[in-house]
Amino acid sequence: MLLGFTRSGAPSGRFWFRRLAPCLAWPLVLALVLMATPAPAMAASGGRIGGGSFRSAPSMPRSYGGGGYRGGYNGGYGGGGFGGGIGFPFLIPLFGFGGGGLFGFLILMAVVGVIANALRGGGGGGALPAGARGGDLAYGAPADGPVTIAQIQLGLLASARELQGDLRRLAASADTASSAGLQQVLQETTLALLRHPDLWVYASSEEGEVPFGSAESTFNRLSMAERSKLEREVTTNVGGSRRSDSGIAAGDSDATSDFIAITLLVASRRRLRLPGAGSGEQLRTALQQLGAIGSEELLALEVIWQPEGAGEVLSTEELLTAYPQLQHL
Repeated sequence: MLLGFTRSGAPSGRFWFRRLAPCLAWPLVLALVLMATPAPAMAASGGRIGGGSFRSAPSMPRSYGGGGYRGGYNGGYGGGGFGGGIGFPFLIPLFGFGGGGLFGFLILMAVVGVIANALRGGGGGGALPAGARGGDLAYGAPADGPVTIAQIQLGLLASARELQGDLRRLAASADTASSAGLQQVLQETTLALLRHPDLWVYASSEEGEVPFGSAESTFNRLSMAERSKLEREVTTNVGGSRRSDSGIAAGDSDATSDFIAITLLVASRRRLRLPGAGSGEQLRTALQQLGAIGSEELLALEVIWQPEGAGEVLSTEELLTAYPQLQHL
């Protein structure tokens, strides 16, 4: 068989697979997004601290064996990501067997896109760029290697109003234009959460690996999904730019508020295997892992919380509607 044809001259099955796979991948993705992504539910005003740069990150080539996803808040799927591409277990989280939701879908979409592009280019059978190792370009991933995107969400008792003040002060002083400043934000936020385990009520933990080339777009989509849950952003410090919404005063939530919600979204060159968030001990370990990421490994960070407007309320129903992945600890 030569060039995808049989000896009789008819196209082989492999030839038709390469031709049709990219066309079949996107209808599948569209069907999955309709089932896996509920409409965003806004609850209250919020605050945001973040920044990062994927373009200026130093190159750290390493072997990459395909994308993976773990819905850690339901115990995950054993001891690591799924190497070797997209198999049946990779799809399971999207159908409710262990979580997934929008996070799992976007991780899947990123890897499917890379595979589809590789198939369009002839399955990656061409010559490698000078100096590249074969393992660096598996499934079309660039030589920069994979990026881990991790997300931890918490529903805290509203008595954690002191934490709202801490985040507000951090937004006022943090240098979000530098990797060192972002690492400090991540460390200070995780430390503040670790110091108040008595306030933890709900939590979820998820992580997945995507090729470097699709990491920025995947991270941005996840960030937009979380930001869309806010009615407005009252306090922001992103990429060195500080802003306050003049239409509403920032301040502590009302005494009748049930909860405060916090999202930590991280893109890192460090391979993370979060233990999940099914218990307080698992959540503590997951927060410690995020807080230990070094500035040279941290590519991007988002810290998003609500409520942030003075006197606002986040009820139990609003919390669980906006963050359906949360599990009671």
